[in-house]
Amino acid sequence: MPLGKDYDRQDCALARALEVVGERWTLLVLRDCFFGVRRFADLRAHLDIPRAVLSDRLATLVDAGILERRPYAPGRDEYVLTEDGLDLWPALFSLARWGDRHRVGPGGGRRRFRHADCPAGGADLAAGGVCPACGTLPPPAALETRALDPDEDDGTRPERDDAVSRALRRPHRLLTPLP
Repeated sequence: MPLGKDYDRQDCALARALEVVGERWTLLVLRDCFFGVRRFADLRAHLDIPRAVLSDRLATLVDAGILERRPYAPGRDEYVLTEDGLDLWPALFSLARWGDRHRVGPGGGRRRFRHADCPAGGADLAAGGVCPACGTLPPPAALETRALDPDEDDGTRPERDDAVSRALRRPHRLLTPLP
């Protein structure tokens, strides 16, 4: 029996949020949008997601005002986070850090996030997305992500070889479009 898409008997903000971002793949689509992936083909290649599923998730996010479709060439659109979408960053970051601690295993995740615009010199974000150097919760546009340094990576997880994965091997400012 297929699951419904709403929680009509639940009267809470979390249930309303899950109606928009709680379906499988949706948070990964959003993660990639924060990384600067904007085009359908790049999202599809990086996520290994079926075309129909990606189309559905993008349509849902556009309808909910989380993403905006913008033309970049005749007949071609890209997907950009709106202000409502940007507000999801702390939740995505916290969920990813939880996964690092409780599901990834020794060494945690493969990415670090640094407050690039920190007036105190910047540092990798602490739990909750706070910059330990200045004590602020920086917005996504003020963050740089990087892969683990080779001496930090235990080498047990395979590296992907799509264009997005290759681009993310170098430090990259969040929300900046990937080539």
